[in-house]
Amino acid sequence: MEVRFMTVTSLRKGSYVVIDEKPCVVKSIDISKTGKHGHAKARIEAIGLLDGQKRIIIKPGHENIPVPIIEKKRAQVLSINEKASIMDLETYETIVVDIDEGVRSSLEEGKQVEYWKISGKNIIKRTL
Repeated sequence: MEVRFMTVTSLRKGSYVVIDEKPCVVKSIDISKTGKHGHAKARIEAIGLLDGQKRIIIKPGHENIPVPIIEKKRAQVLSINEKASIMDLETYETIVVDIDEGVRSSLEEGKQVEYWKISGKNIIKRTL
């Protein structure tokens, strides 16, 4: 998985983060100071991008945390089964990708979509 690192305190709601080796989107982050000589602690609540699972971690604010590198690209839908066959609009290559459950109902052949490359997996995230 391609990642870069950021400090925990620089994360915001809507940022991406890797928790338990899974790419997630941050839904809320609470930063609190502890004791007189303690470090700030951050409670991060996130939802998995690929599996939709809720994950919560608590980290010191000064620590670095991995952030996934996500490529967002456009494509045209060629066919739909369990997975979708799409054609990238920049390279014209044909790819078989997973479909996010939130967009499955609005997906049609010939429609343009946005797909994300996350951790070596391709997934359709929205229709255009």
